[in-house]
Amino acid sequence: MQISTPPPSLIVTPGNGHTADHTLPSERWKFDAEVTDVFEDMLRRSIPQYEVMRQTVFAVGSHFVQQHTDIVDLGCSRGDSIAPFVDRFGAHNRFEGIEVSEPMLLASRERFAGLIKAGVVHLRNTDLRLEFPPVRASLILSVLTLQFIPIEYRQRIVSDVYKHLVPGGAFILVEKVLGTTADINGCMVGLYHGLKSHNGYSQEEIQRKALSLEGVLVPVTATWNEDLLRAAGFRQ
Repeated sequence: MQISTPPPSLIVTPGNGHTADHTLPSERWKFDAEVTDVFEDMLRRSIPQYEVMRQTVFAVGSHFVQQHTDIVDLGCSRGDSIAPFVDRFGAHNRFEGIEVSEPMLLASRERFAGLIKAGVVHLRNTDLRLEFPPVRASLILSVLTLQFIPIEYRQRIVSDVYKHLVPGGAFILVEKVLGTTADINGCMVGLYHGLKSHNGYSQEEIQRKALSLEGVLVPVTATWNEDLLRAAGFRQ
């Protein structure tokens, strides 16, 4: 399939103020120190409208924040999703970042060192398949996290999210999703790989990353995710 040039708003220069991503995974994907170092550049060049996504999560999430409740980020990585909430609501809320990658946790601990010491930010190495943090949250974020958890655990985790929200609280779920048919999905994958190429990734980098993510990043359809939310109790 011939891929047309993406609009300028989707094209991102490699590096652009961040350590440029040139990782070539040779085995199953993992969030190790190498990935952690280039993570911001990787996201900016791999996620269409990345900045818009971040801004939308913050704008929508801010509407639901209630004073003296927890704000939780499931899979907080380097802390980019939760950081703007800390900046705006840090005086009246408590923040929980959940992450199982030690290199990512180390980066987050360095980023929030002063706030951790002050008791405002708490970071946990918690496997959500086994337990859920003891929070009373008005906002829980899962930004490109659930897709990395085996499918058989996702319903229970989403149900745990629902149980730990205060009345009026919200869960923001951002996921990569499958197309509704094989043809649509194939079209979208082709367009996506074309975007990554225009953003400076070589064909070898694109193919090696795709292969390493097989069985690690497992997306489902939007309808499937909506069914998980309804089964957990979400109605809006």
